[in-house]
Amino acid sequence: MDLAPVIDGFGVVLEPTNLLYCLFGVVIGMLIGVLPGLGPAATIAILLPLTIGVEPVTAIIMLAGIFYGAQYGGTITSVLLRLPGEASSVVTVFDGHALARQGKAGTALGIAAIGSFVGGTVSIVALSLVAPLVAGFALDFGPPEYTALALLGILLVSTVSSGDRLKAVIAACVGLLLATVGRDGFTSAERFTFDNLQLADGLDFVPIAMGLFGLGEILYNLEERHRKVQAPAAVANVWPSRTDLRQSSGAIGRGSVIGFVLGILPGGGAVLSSLAAYAVEKRRAKDPSRFGQGAVEGVAAPETANNAAATSSFIPLLTLGIPANATMAVIFGALLIQGVSPGPQLVTQEPELFWGVINSMYIGNILLLIMSIPLVGLFVRILRVRATVLAPITVLITLVGVYTVNNSVFDIGLVIVFGVLGYLMKKLGFDPGPLVLAFVLGSLLEDSLRRSLLIFEGDATGFFTRPISGTLLVVFLVVALLPLVRGALARRRNRSDDRTDTTTPKELV
Repeated sequence: MDLAPVIDGFGVVLEPTNLLYCLFGVVIGMLIGVLPGLGPAATIAILLPLTIGVEPVTAIIMLAGIFYGAQYGGTITSVLLRLPGEASSVVTVFDGHALARQGKAGTALGIAAIGSFVGGTVSIVALSLVAPLVAGFALDFGPPEYTALALLGILLVSTVSSGDRLKAVIAACVGLLLATVGRDGFTSAERFTFDNLQLADGLDFVPIAMGLFGLGEILYNLEERHRKVQAPAAVANVWPSRTDLRQSSGAIGRGSVIGFVLGILPGGGAVLSSLAAYAVEKRRAKDPSRFGQGAVEGVAAPETANNAAATSSFIPLLTLGIPANATMAVIFGALLIQGVSPGPQLVTQEPELFWGVINSMYIGNILLLIMSIPLVGLFVRILRVRATVLAPITVLITLVGVYTVNNSVFDIGLVIVFGVLGYLMKKLGFDPGPLVLAFVLGSLLEDSLRRSLLIFEGDATGFFTRPISGTLLVVFLVVALLPLVRGALARRRNRSDDRTDTTTPKELV
């Protein structure tokens, strides 16, 4: 492995402008993690216009900081207020708030900060080693391989998505349909434009992301946030004791590995990683009843895992051009806006950007560790600001921001349309993540599929004649059919149980 690009990447990060944007991203991420409901995907979508005119590496450093900064921000309200600011912090509520009730809020926050730092750092080191290998392997990818990979990515995100799987698949199909709007790239024929010149070039990613994640989330949260916020617990004894560190060391180590592995998988991400890490620790414990009553391992494991996953999810994005979750899809859109195409060529063609972004995570994690506890009081005060005050300001920033991208009133209309759509999706239980991911991957899927069919002269079985695409399609079929097989086995088991229950023994004479 050539270390020169890695060292040059640190030189890029240590430039004053990039350091400032890294700090800005981490602080904004922590703030967004504290505010329940908004989330990093919505925040990054809203801030996309700020990246216009900024150097690509600077912009992505800031957006990455928002993502992994939000993972720790959600911990603060989970521990102090029993109110998870981030979905990945839901599990932390169980033992984090129990520790706070025992007067150990500082211990919980300290363990979370240490676990977040260790998990993020371990994941960054692994990312530095694994990403170039994945990129080298991906150089063998052609149109058939990208077709299979895009199909598998969309399916995994849809089936692993939280909530109803059928609704997630429907949302993904809508995203694929939206990706076809505009001129056909092969024939130049217009599709679904309804003779509107504004739609001739297709739908822009920014209005869709800002509408679904930004305006839609704001509208939904205005309706939902009518709960009273309880008084936060007092914070003291921030640094954990030796006993706490010893008890949580194993959980931190295992959480780092679980988070890194699950973060790479499409649909995995921070939420699934935190749940898996917590479940592993509870299963391993000699006394599982401690969990939920204030076990430090119950804070250390999920917090370590979600930060490790937030970092490792950059591997498929940067090396394959495949976003692993909704937030990565928004960052993918930001890269495209900057004229950067993520994929296997990124390591060699844009080494400063690739290693600059990765190395910025080292600095960002150190900043998180330093600032996490001193800023707790500030973030708790921000929680007291009424949503009716914050929401109009956020909506105004969203609409002005989308207008500045293309100076288009039409884009403002699109944001409002997709904002209403995002609100309705949340109300009806649809996750907007699969829609955005399918929209992002839709163009890649269509282009690769049609090029592949030209290569194979229309013979679709040609996909299975190539080792990589054939393997990926077999995995696709297994993932697609697995729920059907499980459902059939469950129905057969239920019928067998029903027959057993209705069988009565002969009466004794």
